[in-house]
Amino acid sequence: MIRLRSSDYRSALQAVQAIAQAADDVAAFARSGVELLPELVASELTTLSICDLASGRRAVVSTPGCRIDALDRAAFDRHFREHPLVRFHGYDGGRVAWRISDSVPFARFRNTALYDEYYRRVGLDHALALPLYVDARWLVSFVFNRKGRDFSERDRAVLDLACGALGALYRRALALAQLRSAAADLRDLLGQAMAGIDLPGAPARRIETPPVALPLTPREREVLRWVAAGKTDRDIAAILGISPRTVHKHLQHVYEKLGVETRTAAAMRALTWH
Repeated sequence: MIRLRSSDYRSALQAVQAIAQAADDVAAFARSGVELLPELVASELTTLSICDLASGRRAVVSTPGCRIDALDRAAFDRHFREHPLVRFHGYDGGRVAWRISDSVPFARFRNTALYDEYYRRVGLDHALALPLYVDARWLVSFVFNRKGRDFSERDRAVLDLACGALGALYRRALALAQLRSAAADLRDLLGQAMAGIDLPGAPARRIETPPVALPLTPREREVLRWVAAGKTDRDIAAILGISPRTVHKHLQHVYEKLGVETRTAAAMRALTWH
């Protein structure tokens, strides 16, 4: 067992505190994590990885300037269920920081199709994942990637120090996002229920309702609300736990139903509607 120094404990605590101060929703948590955690464990590419264990697809929020394109994502998804980290955390119940090399020696891993089609493509060799949230459907992890040099036992142990606190911060951010969504839905319902009611002590008047409600599904309304709040497709995907492609499809349906062609026009309709 690796013996950690007092400075390791201090660094882990400082990283958690910095992320906690910046993380008021899931998107902010993801951004602050991928930006700040490489100061704790050096990483050439750090992501918040959201894996859909049912569909075998992954969405990521990555280090600024290190984008993973559609072809990269497709290459990863082709080997989703055989990925050592997905298997260890998502299917085998692992709850500690884990390296690919903990499951398979690198000499053997680099001969796999996963390495050839994904890791070689993106210019990386080694990965270490820190699980934050796992259930029957979802696996959410911070993933650290390097070229050439594998992660050490100390790297694993330091990240394990922060594991419980970061998991709690993620669940808090997720709960806040769900509360905001529920509050917005409640506001809409109250607005409908109060239409036409004169409030005690107020001048007699009727609260007008729009002649035609926006013909959107609850999920489309949710996506549109985040668009109006200035969130990107990647932000919305991280907040709602879906892929950016699914967000894009919802937006296409919104554009068609509202008769608009841009995010700005859709957002203006959403603001007018609210």
